[in-house]
Amino acid sequence: MKVELTPIDAPSIKSRPVYAPLEPRPGKQHVIVADDAGADAVVGMLANANNRSEILAATHVMYCPGPTGTDLSAQLQGLGAAQFFRAPTIPALLPRLVRVLADAHMGTQFYLAGTESLIGQAEREIMATGFPFASIQKEQRGSTLRRVQCVHCKGVTENVATDPFKCSHCGLNLYVRDHYSRRMAAFQGVNIDAEDPGQVPESVVRFK
Repeated sequence: MKVELTPIDAPSIKSRPVYAPLEPRPGKQHVIVADDAGADAVVGMLANANNRSEILAATHVMYCPGPTGTDLSAQLQGLGAAQFFRAPTIPALLPRLVRVLADAHMGTQFYLAGTESLIGQAEREIMATGFPFASIQKEQRGSTLRRVQCVHCKGVTENVATDPFKCSHCGLNLYVRDHYSRRMAAFQGVNIDAEDPGQVPESVVRFK
């Protein structure tokens, strides 16, 4: 299958995630999950909260540095939330989120901020527990590196910067589609030179 690269500024498709600035909401419990520059979004959100101290008293913050090394954990820890947890990576953060979800009650507000990889994987864990979609807010900040699933071998490659790129599992040359799978928390990569093997456009950096 020959695929034409889509211009970076082309209109997106329906499955592409939509983000908006975080807003403080009333709730008995607040769970904040962030990485990279998502810390700035969280700080900005709380700066606009009339009941900031009340929210922080019922807030559990989980944070990990971004894929390019951005670490704003001290900024979040300094907010004074009831609980703060810093993980070195997203895979190390997710088990903590799962444990928090096990004790969370309906009415909990979730704030996800940072990279699309972190937001997507955290959202998947939250939705799996049955919390309503409306209780989850998402704001993308920082790195735009993508988590991509190869539609052929089903392997997932983290932090993809170029398009096309070579699948880290099966080695196929993949075009990064804007189609997003919430189930996999990943964008989809499709073989770009299936009809004309070896005819691969020059890779360009689309995500940083």
